[in-house]
Order: sequence, then C-alpha cells, then structure tokens
Amino acid sequence: MNQQKTNLYEGMYILSATLSDDARQKALDKIQAGITSRGGEILKIHAQGRKRLAYEIDGHREGHYFVMYFNSNPGAVEELWKDYHLNEDLIRFMTLRADEVVEKIEFKPLVEESAN
Repeated sequence: MNQQKTNLYEGMYILSATLSDDARQKALDKIQAGITSRGGEILKIHAQGRKRLAYEIDGHREGHYFVMYFNSNPGAVEELWKDYHLNEDLIRFMTLRADEVVEKIEFKPLVEESAN
C-alpha cells in the first residue's frame, strides 16, 4: 500500500447563522465527511458559537464559527476547497498548515482606545 505524506491543518469555518441546530450539525458533518472520505483524520473541533461578522458577506451579518484540526494529504485539501465553494451553508472558510493542535482557543477582549 502506498503511504502518502500527511500534514496537520487548521480549518476555520463560518456557517450561516440562519441554520437550525439540526441543519448546522448536518453542514458540519458534511465538512467532516469530506475530510474523512479523502483519508483525513479529524483531531479536534472547537465550536466558537454565533458571532457577528467583521463585515457583511453575501447578505450575512452573523455566523457560527468552528475551528477544526485535522490530518490530511495536501492533494485532498485542494479537493476539499472545491467542495466548500459548492456548499451554500458555508459562508467563509480558511485552511492553513498548523504546527500543533491547540487544545483551548481564547480570544482576547477588544480594547477600545480612549478619545483624548
């Protein structure tokens, strides 16, 4: 059997805020199935909840954020991107190579500058 090189990836996914809980879970399952069907392995998923977008995207002002760590071969990631572009429930996505799986994700609170 041919062993292919795998890399660790961090994927950020923003799903439509208009989805019901069931539909959101199905959309997340579809993303996971795309990874595993191409020989990838899901290592960790961080559900970040519903958040306001920095700017409006295709009429969406809010979305449900997920950060997923997974192992996959590099060729499969390109195929995943093609699938992501066809997924109507996925507002935005980003996939980056990662060095390690982050066990806990915390965002620093925004510091507002005082007007002097």
